[in-house]
Amino acid sequence: MLNLSVLLEDAARETPDRHAVVFGDMRLSYSFIDQVANQVANLLVSRGIKPGDKIAISSPNLPYFPMIYFGALKAGAVVVPLNVLLKQREIAYHLTDSEAKAYFCFQGTPELPLGETGWAGFAEVPTCEHFFLLPTGLDVTESPIEGAELFWAAIGDQPKTFETVVTKPEDTAVVLYTSGTTGQPKGAELTHSNLLTNTMVADTLFERSPDDVFLVTLPLFHIFGQTCVMNVGFYRRATLVLMPRFEPKGAIQLMVKEKVTQFAGVPTMWWALLTDETSPEDVAAIRENLRVAVSGGAALPMEVLKGIKDKFGVDILEGYGLSETSPVCSFNRPDRPTKPGSIGLPVWGVEMKLIDPHSEDEWKTIEGEGPGEIAVRGPNVMKGYYKRPEATAWAIKDGWFRTGDIARRDEDGYYYIIDRSKDMIIRGGYNVYPREIEEVLMTHPQVSLAAVVGVPHDSHGEEIKAYVIRTPGATITEEELIAWSKEQLANYKYPRIVEFRDELPMTATGKILKRELR
Repeated sequence: MLNLSVLLEDAARETPDRHAVVFGDMRLSYSFIDQVANQVANLLVSRGIKPGDKIAISSPNLPYFPMIYFGALKAGAVVVPLNVLLKQREIAYHLTDSEAKAYFCFQGTPELPLGETGWAGFAEVPTCEHFFLLPTGLDVTESPIEGAELFWAAIGDQPKTFETVVTKPEDTAVVLYTSGTTGQPKGAELTHSNLLTNTMVADTLFERSPDDVFLVTLPLFHIFGQTCVMNVGFYRRATLVLMPRFEPKGAIQLMVKEKVTQFAGVPTMWWALLTDETSPEDVAAIRENLRVAVSGGAALPMEVLKGIKDKFGVDILEGYGLSETSPVCSFNRPDRPTKPGSIGLPVWGVEMKLIDPHSEDEWKTIEGEGPGEIAVRGPNVMKGYYKRPEATAWAIKDGWFRTGDIARRDEDGYYYIIDRSKDMIIRGGYNVYPREIEEVLMTHPQVSLAAVVGVPHDSHGEEIKAYVIRTPGATITEEELIAWSKEQLANYKYPRIVEFRDELPMTATGKILKRELR
């Protein structure tokens, strides 16, 4: 028996009155979060959800997320967290591909109208039988969307106790969607063992204290936020201060008000905190409390690392991971020297090596410094891609997972990312996959061919640029194509720059030379 929900249950047993979640004026205890999670589990069972069924959730960083996440796990179900920026077409794809039986979706705001988008996507999926709307306030009594049940009304009569369903360590707990350079997004199956062991390992990497307070700006639907913030936080009975949308001044205010001790973010968040005109009083308050600073998701510029040290008096620790590895693979550990610019050393239980993807044997091990493609083996590596045996067989061999990231290794065993063998773009910490954007662009009747690349950007790290060959006689402009793309793709995916060309550089076999476009 092993169920990831033990993270919440154990905290609720040992520290029932401690604040688990802070959101605005709400301060919710571990016992309260656990009771609502039990009601969610009872609701799902009452609606015929069986162990192994998929439960999708679209929610920003709100108290709903841990309630539903752990409630579904208690019921033996599999959680499918969806990016809140997905549009109708994308939501329908994820619900269909995952075979979700129920869908919890935040009602949304004028800036993020999730409810209507989610409902439209849900309506296209006949196998998804239940739609639960997560209202913006407790005073909402009628569902604004026909056919959608309000969350609080649905769980209102459900018991607040529940006997957790027996699950095995190797059972799938979460399916996280990640794209490759070809085809549609794939669901990485992460087991209860994957996630629990990686949580416990990640916990050892961060200094802990009895009064830990985490600021949660990393989206909880992303594996970085799930494991390194929510799950680690619950494991150590910390208080999680939720922030649905990162904004530097708001983050500064919360860090001061709540006496935040730990903050994990992507480089663009650290850059925003560094460049914010923070008052001397606020800087002093943050310096007094902030003990742990973590960065991941993309390479952290050295100037940002040095600047944060000067401003807030804390060293940013960098690590490396992927959705398929739960995610932590390596880290600049507190018990060893920190090397700026490095992703550190493999964490406990994890092996890393370099392989040669260009050799006849793509898995050939490279000795010494490299460079080579990083391969990872350990208890953190996913079970596989859901319903994609060929993709799984390509990515995993003898327990080793090939990451697609090119790195070198120094004489002390520290790894340094130097390139990506995949064409993936990292925009503001979000992974963006060119092939998916290219395929959408080419559905436009005036687009003949498209190639998407990442170009340097001061605050986002990379920006998305599309090189487009128009169909003969086409008159579409750059602004019109960008506007159309914005309607088809999540906000972090659509290209902000479009350049029209008569031809694109290609190899003799017709492969577009993206390195020339970059």
